[in-house]
Amino acid sequence: MSTTQDYRAAERLLRRPASPGELVVGDKVRPQWIDGGTRFWYAVNTGAGHRFVLVDPAAGTRDPGFDPSALPAAQPGNPLEVPSPDGKVAVSRRGHDLWARSLTDGREWALTTDGEPGHEYGTGPDCTSNPTLLHKIGLPHLPPAVAWSPDSTKVLAHRTDERAVRQTHLVEARPADGGVPVTHTQRYAYPGDEHLPLAELVVLDVTDGSVVRAQAEPLLMPVLSPITAKWAWWAPDGAAVYYLDQPRDLRTLTLRRLDPATGAVTTVLSETGTTRVEPNQWRTDPPIVRVLDGEVLWYSQRDGWGHLYRYDLHTGELLGQVTAGEWAVRQILHVDEAERAVYFTASGLVAEDPYRRTVCRIGLDGTGFAKLTDDDLDHVVTIPDGMPYFVDSASTVDTPPVTTVRDRAGRVLVELERADITQLEATGWSAPERFRVKAADGVTDIYGVLYRPHGFDPARRYPVVDNVYPGPQVTRVAPCFDPGGMGLDAEPLAALGFVVVALDGRGTPGRSKAFHEAKLADAGSLVDHVAALGQLAETRPWMDLDRVGAFGHSGGGFAAARAMLDFPELYKAGVAMSGSHDAPTFNLAFVETYDGADNPEAWARASNVDIADRLAGKLLLIHGEMDDQVHPAQTLRLADRLVAANKDFELLIVPGAEHTFIDCLAYVRTRAWDFLVRELMGTKPPAYRPAPIVIGPELLAEMFA
Repeated sequence: MSTTQDYRAAERLLRRPASPGELVVGDKVRPQWIDGGTRFWYAVNTGAGHRFVLVDPAAGTRDPGFDPSALPAAQPGNPLEVPSPDGKVAVSRRGHDLWARSLTDGREWALTTDGEPGHEYGTGPDCTSNPTLLHKIGLPHLPPAVAWSPDSTKVLAHRTDERAVRQTHLVEARPADGGVPVTHTQRYAYPGDEHLPLAELVVLDVTDGSVVRAQAEPLLMPVLSPITAKWAWWAPDGAAVYYLDQPRDLRTLTLRRLDPATGAVTTVLSETGTTRVEPNQWRTDPPIVRVLDGEVLWYSQRDGWGHLYRYDLHTGELLGQVTAGEWAVRQILHVDEAERAVYFTASGLVAEDPYRRTVCRIGLDGTGFAKLTDDDLDHVVTIPDGMPYFVDSASTVDTPPVTTVRDRAGRVLVELERADITQLEATGWSAPERFRVKAADGVTDIYGVLYRPHGFDPARRYPVVDNVYPGPQVTRVAPCFDPGGMGLDAEPLAALGFVVVALDGRGTPGRSKAFHEAKLADAGSLVDHVAALGQLAETRPWMDLDRVGAFGHSGGGFAAARAMLDFPELYKAGVAMSGSHDAPTFNLAFVETYDGADNPEAWARASNVDIADRLAGKLLLIHGEMDDQVHPAQTLRLADRLVAANKDFELLIVPGAEHTFIDCLAYVRTRAWDFLVRELMGTKPPAYRPAPIVIGPELLAEMFA
């Protein structure tokens, strides 16, 4: 049974991301570059305050007594503005247009004047603009989606066209003024809709007011602004803009060049495949593409793995494959054109765990491959432009991070921090176990983590929770010590007395192209989760598979309900928060990307609504009334079918809440904990109620970085 003490421990673990330094000290180093990147300083949150450290990589020194107030005072920033590289002008949104403001004399002037509702400048798609969340933290909207030219004279932007996009509506039952319910309208395209958001690229000259429009068809923009997503960027000399273009079926990816003086657009190179062609397996991560002097480094999975290829910038001719092997490039860190080498991270080079990242170097001609971090750890790297060093955080799921500065040969120049987890362990926490089992095909290796309950006793039998997120655009389990946002719930559930399992089955990124596409047009399948739980329990008799629950948020909310509907003999209880339960009425970008752009049969298969009558166990559905990412209708459609099928279930609609429950996180999670304690442990939850979790400025800055 779960006690008040267990709930207190779970509360502290749930609060961990919002309270840096409270449980773990020195696990994250965020460099603040000074002197052009030759030195940097960083802050360490100790829970009780901050200490500041100055680092000189060339000298190999670390000064823990640094006082950042000695630095020249930085001008206060405006979160709604994007300042120029020279710090003289800032661009912001005003109404439906873009405006410039001089940071020296305060003068303001319009850069565009023809914006109108649904056809405005500097905005991303309405479906991912987070208006409810932004309102809760005091912001009217996101800063404009713009990119400054290197010489600070021009701005790359786009005019967003959503005039014909489907409109959906949210009803705020109790607005802040206490008045009558308010209707909020949002443009939100469904799979198969004729119209989706478009982005017309424009170059705005802040000195003479000229507007140059791209002489090409607008870009399809189903999920993010191409500028925000780094799909459009300036050449280092400002002579060109390069951008990636893709049709709706995603089977072709094209690199184009935009002349900022004339708007003329030319094609640099293009790749077409039989399935989707991606510039990165992680959908929202920047593309792994780099335009060089006369050449292009291009990411492709044409040989089954994500590798770099070199093309002629002017002719589009393939010059050669740069990297090769049964592993994948994850990120380009730096290209040294004088040295003719590229530095990058790759996964698949550590035999123990194919998700761990290794820092590597290779010549642009494909020779001289070297692993600069030749160990079994996962490496998260930060590198300043043009500097001969990088900041490296090395860890695993059960090894706290050690952060160092290394030179380009991988040699440690200075050690910065060793994470202190004393307070984390004081909660009863123990490191998760990284495991490998076979997928449902009996052949493919899949990986995950298992958290033992606090106070673990192998002589006891414990209920099991599958903390599920099926992708396909991201992995559920990070290979490093920090569990990240996807791992928010596993540690608190273990504190309550559950065995918690999280895994990445076939159809998730980070491995080969075949692995990522194994569930193409079948994104809802959880057969690998069922197979994994059975194998784990064979050697862990303390896992009670008669008491298994599923717990997930968003896509994980869909999967938690799906687990109960597809496998009622295994999953006896489930908590589905903010679930995307009905694919035909969900976000076009996610559904069409992974289930096909013209495949309504697959969309229907990915709907929980049509199989609601299969429910046999205990299900708790939770959704925010003002969820503008996954509309609450997604949960209510499922609830409607459950009612029609005469099924018992619990439903919690949280007034005013958005997708992440940012201002009621503790309440929502406590309700979920209580439900699982009752249904899987068969005991009454304690009366203890965790305090509300306040999201501070440090975490907010990280969320919107």
